[in-house]
Amino acid sequence: MSEAALVNRTRFTSSLKNELMQDFNELAAKTRINKSRLLDEAVEDLLKKYEKRMAE
Repeated sequence: MSEAALVNRTRFTSSLKNELMQDFNELAAKTRINKSRLLDEAVEDLLKKYEKRMAE
């Protein structure tokens, strides 16, 4: 069985602090937003936060 091709996404591996996982799982369940989309939003916010520093 072959793995589905990712057209608009890039697979990467990371890890989170243990104490963040329960809240992250609950957020995904309560909002019914998948974790990949929640991570997209978090990374977008992080990039905006550091945008000024990266321009220097």
